Amino acid sequence: QVQLEESGGGLVQPGGSLRLSCATSGITFSVATMGWYRQAPGKQRELVATITDGGRTNYIESVKGRFTIPRDNAKNALYLQMNSLKPEDAAVYYCNTDWRALSYWGEGTQVTVSS
Repeated sequence: QVQLEESGGGLVQPGGSLRLSCATSGITFSVATMGWYRQAPGKQRELVATITDGGRTNYIESVKGRFTIPRDNAKNALYLQMNSLKPEDAAVYYCNTDWRALSYWGEGTQVTVSS
């Protein structure tokens, strides 16, 4: 059974930082491409960043230079390091992987950016 569980969200002031975590089970994490998505109220869910099993990363333009998506294969964990947060980064953030032709999602973690 594949499970993804996000944590680390919260309230942060503009310019602040947060580190999201995604704990995984039920997949061979070291060979999985992983991603972070986000969904703000009234908006579609959007892809934020991905990382392949080989460590190749990709980011949407609006987060380049501010976010990174490291992974720890020993811990079967994915992270999203978010720096210089802006109010427009506020959203529910979801961890995702496509494993054996199915797409799996966590429950999400809320990120609020406000002074």
